[in-house]
Amino acid sequence: MPQIQLTVPAGSLTEEGRATIQQDLARTLLEWEGAPDNDFFKALGWSYLHELPAGAQVTAADTEPRFRVDVTVPQFALNDERKAGLAKEVTTLVLAAAGLGPEQALRVWVLINEQSDGTWAVGGQIFRHADLVTMAKSG
Repeated sequence: MPQIQLTVPAGSLTEEGRATIQQDLARTLLEWEGAPDNDFFKALGWSYLHELPAGAQVTAADTEPRFRVDVTVPQFALNDERKAGLAKEVTTLVLAAAGLGPEQALRVWVLINEQSDGTWAVGGQIFRHADLVTMAKSG
């Protein structure tokens, strides 16, 4: 039940990158979470693309585009190794979607937010990490 949100300045992604980045990010997040590769879990991996209008994002140094990736996962879903792997792969995907090389990696920030166990509800029902693990093992 993870979600991933990419915030970018409008026009900063290539045409192909804009067309594929959301599903690429969602699939990558599910893989690092260790979710089963099935339609049920794929439907739970949501991805958003937020495009900011021109001039809405700058730094104190310049106006070159920066990319923020906000990841929200249930608490306990990612250990430190998985967080590091996810951050590295997501950064690579975002840079590729923007037509940038690895030397621009500092332009991508990945913020991983863990939703406290027992505070994630879907369809009016609270889901705990243990519930998701059980579902993954059975499905």
